[in-house]
Amino acid sequence: MHIEVTETPNAADEELIATQVRAHNRAHTENAFRTLCVFLRSDGGTILGGLTGKTYWEYLDVYFLWVAPEHRGTGLASKILAAAESEAMQRGCRHSLLNTFSFQAPRFYLKAGYEEVGLAQGYRGIDGLHDRHYMHKPLVG
Repeated sequence: MHIEVTETPNAADEELIATQVRAHNRAHTENAFRTLCVFLRSDGGTILGGLTGKTYWEYLDVYFLWVAPEHRGTGLASKILAAAESEAMQRGCRHSLLNTFSFQAPRFYLKAGYEEVGLAQGYRGIDGLHDRHYMHKPLVG
């Protein structure tokens, strides 16, 4: 028996771990994971912004929200987030959860009704230390 540490795992080995955790989780929950993506496209079809995430167990889990630099500050990120939250509520979600770094958009999410529920400090970037903000928003009530 030995412990292997690697940054280049075999894909099958990595999938085995995820599969086993999911199997354990199914004993306690339902397998209700659904992808949720929102895309903002130009009339020509170019993506100008979007959001990726999943819905499960009454939560919207936001992974990424991005708007092209030339369209930032125009309210498009708010519209994209609102569209995702609306779809999540239609799917039965009662909460939204995400994380964002201090150099990204914590103030944006606070303005959108999110509350900081956790903070991890001291991520070293090329321009200094950054914090990771964990945020939650109730979608109903």
